[in-house]
Amino acid sequence: MRKRTPTVVLAPDSFKGSLPAVEVAAAMAAGVRLALGADVDIVQCPLADGGEGTLQTFLSAGNAAPRLIDAHDAAGRPRRARYGLSNSGTVAIIEAAEANGLPHVADIPPAPMQADTYGVGEIAVSALEDGVNEILLCIGGSATTDGGTGMLRALGVRFLDEHGQDVETGGAGLGRIVAVDESRLHPRARAVRWRVATDVDNPLCGDNGAAAVFGPQKGATPDQVRALDSGLEQLAATLRTTYGTDVLALRGAGAAGGMPACLSTLLGAELVPGIDLVADTVGLRSLCADADLVITGEGAFDAQSLQGKVVQGVVRQTPADCPVVVIAGTVRLPAAAIRAAGVSAAFSIARGPAELQDLLDNSAELLLDTAAQVAGLVGSRWAQSVPAGEPSVGILSG
Repeated sequence: MRKRTPTVVLAPDSFKGSLPAVEVAAAMAAGVRLALGADVDIVQCPLADGGEGTLQTFLSAGNAAPRLIDAHDAAGRPRRARYGLSNSGTVAIIEAAEANGLPHVADIPPAPMQADTYGVGEIAVSALEDGVNEILLCIGGSATTDGGTGMLRALGVRFLDEHGQDVETGGAGLGRIVAVDESRLHPRARAVRWRVATDVDNPLCGDNGAAAVFGPQKGATPDQVRALDSGLEQLAATLRTTYGTDVLALRGAGAAGGMPACLSTLLGAELVPGIDLVADTVGLRSLCADADLVITGEGAFDAQSLQGKVVQGVVRQTPADCPVVVIAGTVRLPAAAIRAAGVSAAFSIARGPAELQDLLDNSAELLLDTAAQVAGLVGSRWAQSVPAGEPSVGILSG
């Protein structure tokens, strides 16, 4: 009996600063087709991990329709922001970076002490007014370190100093918070289920916390990092005193500048790995069930890739007997660590020494070429056993 046509599943993340996941998958598909011709079924399944691009993944999969509203960016400037409303009308998918994303304030000097999440709360208010009963909040890619206080202010909460006055917005006021006034909290804020999709598991404070690890990426100086970390500690102390919840012990509380601190305490939000939510939505496990090869990838394949990112999620969703190959802009892990993570092999798209900008400018062509090389490795063992025929390509993309 002749073997069925082999199936290759392409399930990459975006290549940050270069290509969205949809275009990464398309380039990979072109490379696989170049190497194997018509004798392969290709399934494109672009993914995201709770950071930028997660909303688009839901929209592309046909699970939600986009809504546009007026909101504010992390610097308080007006902007149009999207969120998704599920086909049933019961779930809102909010990508926090639509409001507080770092790219939206890249045109002005960094203001890590003032940047806040108020705009994210504006999106949430619109979703609550839509009558949803669940909000899925994807919080990666932020420009903020305010512990989620800005978002809660938009929902009606006040954060007060020792004199009963509102503290400064952003990270600057965190260290003076001693009380929380939720008397004006939006009436539906606790009537809905909140799930927060995270792409990291950092704690709120300390050497591996929100300020220390991510503050410098948002423009924070060493002194500002210390001030933000101290402020988040004060916020945590106030939340512990007021609600009896210790967010310092909450895994993932350091995501997106500490947004889960207030969300979990005041709204009972559940923190979940973003890649698991996306994978469930697009049916990744089912797609990979009969795959002969799965190719995933991201801009940099490093230790963080194995801490709740797309690559780790793809490995978990793929049967153990199916090889998983990573294609990345750069590969920073040794072979032993790659194999231990359940990845069969990892390849960089660089053909040799190259400037970063050259890789960014030519990533689609380089992805195509590298995918062709990977497919060529496995194609020879399929060549004698698969029937010729027209290509069959399934695409989960917009």
